[in-house]
Amino acid sequence: MMVKEVAELSGISVRTLHHYDEIGLLHPSRTTEAGYRVYSDEDIALLQQILFFRELGFPLKQIREIINRPDFNRLEAMELHHKLLLDKRARLERMIETLEQTMKHEKGEISMTNQDKFAGFDFGSNPYEQEARERWGDKAVAESNEKLNKLSKREQGDLEREMNAIYRKLADLRHGSPSTEEAQLAVGEWYQLLNRLGSYSLEAFKGLGQMYVEDERFTRNIDRFGAGLAVFMRDAMTEYVDSRQS
Repeated sequence: MMVKEVAELSGISVRTLHHYDEIGLLHPSRTTEAGYRVYSDEDIALLQQILFFRELGFPLKQIREIINRPDFNRLEAMELHHKLLLDKRARLERMIETLEQTMKHEKGEISMTNQDKFAGFDFGSNPYEQEARERWGDKAVAESNEKLNKLSKREQGDLEREMNAIYRKLADLRHGSPSTEEAQLAVGEWYQLLNRLGSYSLEAFKGLGQMYVEDERFTRNIDRFGAGLAVFMRDAMTEYVDSRQS
């Protein structure tokens, strides 16, 4: 298939396909003497997989590294995509239900508690576990998973609410200085909570705060509690660490 046909088939632009070729993400099987790109069925299958990764929020650089690994298995990746998309669908369905209930609440048709209004929001889980492993090693992540798996459903729900309460507390403070006593106490609660799940050093904690801003996926999720919260948390976490390392 020619590049224009692939663009029409996949719904992405010709320019995007050219970009994928230029960065080494998806090379067409051959190029004609006139310079036209020609894509094989194998190329089309790989493009589908790339777009699944993109839908799940993976950056292009990481996708390229994954699909170019000698041990990359396309079927295993598909099975993982399937699981993650099902998880994503379940979260969206819970949030849609919460939104529908909230609209009824606003119309006076039903009554909702403050706890009910946040059903379906799950900012305590980390869908980017592999990235965390690559940045900080397996130990903290493995310990966190082990501890989480030992919790009952009720305990997991309590933990999620505790995490979200800290996010909301920091969101209320985000328009002030991250170095205030109140902000530092709140971010200290966040550090202590993370260390109940794993062994996070001060340096790893500071790196996590930086990631909140550098990775748009984390920024987007955190800023749902309030615009600018990710930046505020990064600054507060940096202040928290620096004050203890000086």
